[in-house]
Amino acid sequence: MTVTDAVVTDAVTDAVLPDPALAREIRALRVGPEVLARGAASGPLAGTTTVVKDLFEVAGHRAGAGNPDWLADAPIAESSAWAVQRWVDAGATVAGISHSDELAFSLSGTNVHFGTPLNPVAPDRIPGGSSSGSVSAVAAGLVEYALATDTGGSTRVPASYCGVFGIRPTHGRIPLDGAVALAPHFDTVGVLARSGDTLRAAAGVLLASSAQAEASEPAAATALVLAEDVLALADPATSVAVADAAERLAELLGLPLQRGELAGAETLAAWKSAFMARQLADIWATHGEWVSRRSPSFGPGVTARMADAKAADPARAVLADRAGDEVRAALEALLPSGGVLAFATASGPAPLLDLDTEAKGRLRGQTIGMTCIAGLGGLPAISLPLAEVDGLPVGLCIVGRQGDDELLLDIAARADVLIGG
Repeated sequence: MTVTDAVVTDAVTDAVLPDPALAREIRALRVGPEVLARGAASGPLAGTTTVVKDLFEVAGHRAGAGNPDWLADAPIAESSAWAVQRWVDAGATVAGISHSDELAFSLSGTNVHFGTPLNPVAPDRIPGGSSSGSVSAVAAGLVEYALATDTGGSTRVPASYCGVFGIRPTHGRIPLDGAVALAPHFDTVGVLARSGDTLRAAAGVLLASSAQAEASEPAAATALVLAEDVLALADPATSVAVADAAERLAELLGLPLQRGELAGAETLAAWKSAFMARQLADIWATHGEWVSRRSPSFGPGVTARMADAKAADPARAVLADRAGDEVRAALEALLPSGGVLAFATASGPAPLLDLDTEAKGRLRGQTIGMTCIAGLGGLPAISLPLAEVDGLPVGLCIVGRQGDDELLLDIAARADVLIGG
């Protein structure tokens, strides 16, 4: 199956709108394509169109959070979420609301209520989630960039599975006002894009308002450090492909490629456990009252995980605080000044759509062992589509210190030449 770029022109605004036929083909949107919020006439994103994940409020619409019961209860938004409005003010026209896994509580991208958006590069495989509709829209060429979220990997993992760029920013740098929460200690706004240059432009608009952005220009990267213990959490073929991609990236950037261990297998396992303890406690604190009162219809995977959240011991959530300190300390010990950490974004390529639930859960657990590092440390991370396994994309993840978002975005933009971007 081949999906090609296609657009139509809005005669009133001269905005370029996504092609409805392509939108139907990839099943990425709950609402649209149509003009939902008209972009400003000028600005760094003027003349572009985007879609936003169904967690963000868009004025005049409901945020459905991937669940029909949530959608039925949600009020019509009187104003748009902060990130949505920021893009609109910068010139972006919002042309659709993209599908999400239920309450963003999954990494697969499948949804029993609204269907599964297409993975355009591997139609027999999952797109990844929970930002499934956004990644499908970007990978198919429906839009050049899209709004997402990332708590445990919901931007980075879909980016890896569908061969696009995706950023999880430093925790707290981009306001989440007007977005449905999942686990506030880890929730971030995410951005997906077809090229590194586009990612830098779109994410840069959201980052530009933060106090950190007012500091002097970030120093250029000085080294790429491959975390071999984290890389070992991926399957062997993915580990080899990502290591090769790291070598090519380092050569492109003119940087030394160093190798080392971030923490060791035992500590990495403890970090994952701490992340899960905090995430589950946060999720029940955020949604438990609604779930108990509403008894919503969930798919089997979300049903099981929500039961785990209900049973989670809130006292264990404090393990994540200590783990976060350990992550940041380990990063400081391993990275030279200006250094950037590298490992695989996910445990392997996108799983098959018909993979059994137990196998999917196992792969999800392996992947969270890698994605939780940035979450615990509040660190910025970008998935770069620089590797392949058996013709399927796998992402190289680069991670920086808190506030290194712009440094990572510069690397992403420079990496375009490695994929013909």
